[in-house]
Amino acid sequence: MTETQIPEDLRYTAEHEWVRRVGPSTVRIGVTDFAQNALNEVVFVQLPEVDSEVIEGESFAEIESHKSVSDIYGPLAGVVSAINDAVDAAPELVNSDPYGEGWLLEITVADDADLDASLAAMLDADGYREVIAD
Repeated sequence: MTETQIPEDLRYTAEHEWVRRVGPSTVRIGVTDFAQNALNEVVFVQLPEVDSEVIEGESFAEIESHKSVSDIYGPLAGVVSAINDAVDAAPELVNSDPYGEGWLLEITVADDADLDASLAAMLDADGYREVIAD
């Protein structure tokens, strides 16, 4: 078994999502290497529409594998500003490149200060390692 990748430059949730700031008020979201390993072979990803609202802590998308269907929860509140059409066409990208081509969507928040606070409250790489070690 290969070691789980946990990039140091990302923020994480206990629900196994990663968050990367890609603009002043925009973040890109995906599922972690640990999560895609647990899911095994991803066969379908259901993403919300652009301009739909994401509520922190509530399910907004689903990932389906041969083993199960898993909800994706909003790591923060905002509006979907982009979805990764490549994952829609080739859901296996979530397995092969979870931190790159396998990203899911981008969310834009109304207030940069709120985004800073939300990111600061999320887990860093060391904190996420502790979550998956349990």
